Amino acid sequence: MLMTFSSTYNESAPHPELPPMNFFLSLYVICLVSRPSSTIFLMFVIIDTCLHLPLSVFILYHGLQQWRKTSTSSATPISHSDCFTYHLAGMELIGVIGYIVSSCAIYMENTLFLQSSILIYSITWFGEMCFHMLTCVEHYLAVVHPIIYLNLRNERWIRIRTVITGFVWLLCLSWVILVTVKHFLVVIFCFVIFCLLVVSFCNFSVLSVLIRPGPGGQGGGRERADQSKRRAFYTIVAILGTLVLRFAWGLFWTIVYVSKGNTDCVTMTVDVWFSLPSSLMLPLLFLYRTGRCLFCKKNIPSA
Repeated sequence: MLMTFSSTYNESAPHPELPPMNFFLSLYVICLVSRPSSTIFLMFVIIDTCLHLPLSVFILYHGLQQWRKTSTSSATPISHSDCFTYHLAGMELIGVIGYIVSSCAIYMENTLFLQSSILIYSITWFGEMCFHMLTCVEHYLAVVHPIIYLNLRNERWIRIRTVITGFVWLLCLSWVILVTVKHFLVVIFCFVIFCLLVVSFCNFSVLSVLIRPGPGGQGGGRERADQSKRRAFYTIVAILGTLVLRFAWGLFWTIVYVSKGNTDCVTMTVDVWFSLPSSLMLPLLFLYRTGRCLFCKKNIPSA
């Protein structure tokens, strides 16, 4: 049976009193310690940990090796896409820690502990959005404005990239404070809309270029170019599909909550499941591109 926040709140009266926080998050905490929401969430934590923990550790290890190579020799600098994937892997590790702490808090029915763990994995939610946007912008520049993109690979723009990623981490840390404000849902709504617009514009622009017929040419060269464009097209469609799924569901339950003043616990909890495909997309594409995927015979061409 689907339980509304109001009924959940009443049924959860025996739980310890929550510290002051905005009304939405206070009810979300109580929702997570009630069934069936707690079961849905715990199943997600198990699957997310089994997938993201080894993926993130492997990607960060690979990134450390690449950093050592570039710092001790004149090797090619780390690409923007790979750099964003490394930072995203770090975000996912923080998320795994937050989810594990949340699971322990749910088991102990400790709402104060659970409230703190939500603040931990909220960093991952915001960071994923930012680095997905940056990756889509990079794809847009690489395909739609290749000359500009080539100029972005020099040392000066690499330093600018470092500043941007550092700024994203600062925003993620400030997000922990923002989660506690009264009009938090309004901020979420505006941020998701902005992400959806940026991601849609960048990816649809890339797709419009990829579906155009290429310049003249016959034989194997033309066929290889068409195959490369086809693989790139499918890659962008997969990225766009998972991100739109995530953003659309986030907008859906946010609108439902704002319009009705409440929503059921199950609708609120399954939101984490809709974020799973998009969070796995970039790490899996990274493994595919670097030839580290066991099921991949060929690398995906870079944008």
